[in-house]
Amino acid sequence: MSFFFDPEIAMSSKLMEIIYFFIGFMVIYTAVKNLRDKENPERIGTFTFWFVLGILIAFGNWLPSVVSGVLVFVMCVPAILHKVKKGRTNAPSKKETEAAFASIGMKIFIPALSIGILAVAAALTTKVIGLSALNGVAVGVFAAAVFLMIFNQKNTPMVLLNDSERMLSTVGPLSMLPMLLACLGAVFTAAGVGDVVASLVERIIPAGNVNIGIIVYAFGMMLFTMIMGNAFAAITVMTVGIGGPFVLAYGANPVVIGMLALTCGFCGTLCTPMAANFNTVPVALLDMKKQFGVIKNQVPIAIIMILIQIIMMMILK
Repeated sequence: MSFFFDPEIAMSSKLMEIIYFFIGFMVIYTAVKNLRDKENPERIGTFTFWFVLGILIAFGNWLPSVVSGVLVFVMCVPAILHKVKKGRTNAPSKKETEAAFASIGMKIFIPALSIGILAVAAALTTKVIGLSALNGVAVGVFAAAVFLMIFNQKNTPMVLLNDSERMLSTVGPLSMLPMLLACLGAVFTAAGVGDVVASLVERIIPAGNVNIGIIVYAFGMMLFTMIMGNAFAAITVMTVGIGGPFVLAYGANPVVIGMLALTCGFCGTLCTPMAANFNTVPVALLDMKKQFGVIKNQVPIAIIMILIQIIMMMILK
C-alpha cells in the first residue's frame, strides 16, 4: 500500500509507465516496419515477435498474469524457430557518417554523457525531486535525442525512430536476454537457491577461515555470473549462500566485500556469451566472423582481474 501514499514512489513509477509506453510503441513500430519490408525473409515471424513484445512492454502492467504468460510463450516461438530476421536497414553510408562527424565534431559525446549525468543526478537527488536513477537514464535518453536533433537538423524524430528500429532488428531476440536473466536472478533468490548453495559450501569451507571463504565467494560470483550472464542477479544468490555465512559473518567489511564481489562477477561477464549486451551484441553489430571473438580477447583480462579482486578483498577485509 506504500505505493499509494509515498509521493516519491508514485512519481517515479508513473514516469516509468509513460516511458514504457514510448518503448512499447517503438517496438510495435519495429514489428510493423518489418512486416511491410519485402526484403525481410521472415516477415510474419519477425512481426509476431516484435509486436507481442511491444504489447507486453506497453500494456503489461494491466494485463492479467495468465495473458502475459501466454504472450511470452507466443513471442518465444518465432525466436526459437529462427523466424526473426533482419530486413532492410537503410544504414548511413561511410561518406554520410564522416560528413555528419565533420559537422558535429567532438560534441558527439555530449548526448552519451547526458544519459550518465542525468542518471547520477537523479540518483543523488531522489529524496528531493522524487526520481530514481532509472528515471534519470530514461530522461537522459530523451535529452540525448534532443541534443542530436540540435546538432544536426537531419536528425528528425523519424530518423531517430528508424535508427532505433535498425538497432533492434540488428540485435534481434538477443535484446531480451538481459531482462530475462535479471528475472532469473530474482526467481533463483525467491526459490532459495542461496540456501542450497550455503548447505553445499559449508561442507568445503572450514568454519571461520575467512580467506578461503573469500576465494570461494569470488570464484562463485564469477562462475554464477557466467551461468546467468548478470552479476547483479548472481550477487544476491552468492551473498546469501556464501558471502553472508562464510565471510561477512566473521566480521569482514560488508561495503568492501560487497563492492569487490560485484567486480568479481563482472570478471565472469567478460567470459560468457550469456552476457549478450557485452559479448554477443557487438558481434552482431560489427558483423564479426568469429562468434566468440570478443570473449577470447577478454578471458586473459578476466583471469588477471579476478586474482587482483581476491587479493584486495583479503587485504581490505
